[in-house]
Amino acid sequence: VQLQASGGGLAQAGGSLRLSCAASGRTLSGYIMGWFRQAPGKEREFVAAINRNGARSYYVDSAKGRFTISRDNAKNTVYLQMNSLKPEDTAVYYCVADEYGSYFNLKPRDYDYWGQGTLVTVSS
Repeated sequence: VQLQASGGGLAQAGGSLRLSCAASGRTLSGYIMGWFRQAPGKEREFVAAINRNGARSYYVDSAKGRFTISRDNAKNTVYLQMNSLKPEDTAVYYCVADEYGSYFNLKPRDYDYWGQGTLVTVSS
């Protein structure tokens, strides 16, 4: 499956952005989907994940209450709605897919497919 992330850009602190991840090649319904991010000089960090039918999701503590992951399997697309953005949210955000997992994995090595990343910059 090929993943194409979009929606990044510049936002002010307190603002919102919505990231999208469009898949091609295979239907997304067979994958646990997620988002990671990597800030300059830091390791990649798990942000959120959603199960195959969209009924359950999981977030890193820093994203809880501010970010919402969702999916539309009919459109083969996953979303990350980011509200109340903070400067520390500045990073390249990656859409990921886990083909074989049965629970939410938090490590990059557990995800089978990665999109190219979209840059989110939050100014103070």
